[in-house]
Amino acid sequence: MRKIVILISGRGSNMRAIVQAAKEQQWPAEIVAVISNKADASGLEYAASMGIATVVVASRDFTSREAFDAVLQQEIDRFAPDLVVLAGFMRILTTPFVTHYSGRMLNIHPSLLPSFTGLATHRQALTAGVRIHGTTVHFVTPELDHGPIIAQAAVPVLPGDTEQSLAERVLVQEHVIYPKAVRWFVEGKLTLEGDLVHIGAESTESAGIACVG
Repeated sequence: MRKIVILISGRGSNMRAIVQAAKEQQWPAEIVAVISNKADASGLEYAASMGIATVVVASRDFTSREAFDAVLQQEIDRFAPDLVVLAGFMRILTTPFVTHYSGRMLNIHPSLLPSFTGLATHRQALTAGVRIHGTTVHFVTPELDHGPIIAQAAVPVLPGDTEQSLAERVLVQEHVIYPKAVRWFVEGKLTLEGDLVHIGAESTESAGIACVG
């Protein structure tokens, strides 16, 4: 039975999607803890209601990223997870922290990487005038938003789209592909070969989920 720790900063909608999928699909895994860097993160209440241990490591209590990451790592490692999942965790992590969980930490980013890294991705997409936008699940590496890609989902950018309407359309697909990617990991279907991820006998070239039109 694989053990999963999920990190959140707010409502944790992707965390909820993962928890629900794990329960409904009876994954060979247990979500052992949900940890937040904000005490008022509403996702903590949901996790507790599902019988999942919750922990707060308040980032505002630390004067440096290094100090925060050191304590966060200690809290995560108390649960001895096989996988750490970033689900709306709004922190830039230090290289030693990321290296500690190399090959066993996932993130979801609201763009089709490598396009539109960082923040305000939907604004970036609208400003660039792209016709296709989306979301990416990837392994976390020290370079921000550049880890090996596991899965992607694409959505159309429609005439009259706002940041909010585009974000809502992308979020629907996040809730589809993130649980799928986490399940692949816990079932032992993901293999890293350099910067490429293979799913079973197939590479991520066939793992994307196109949702256009």
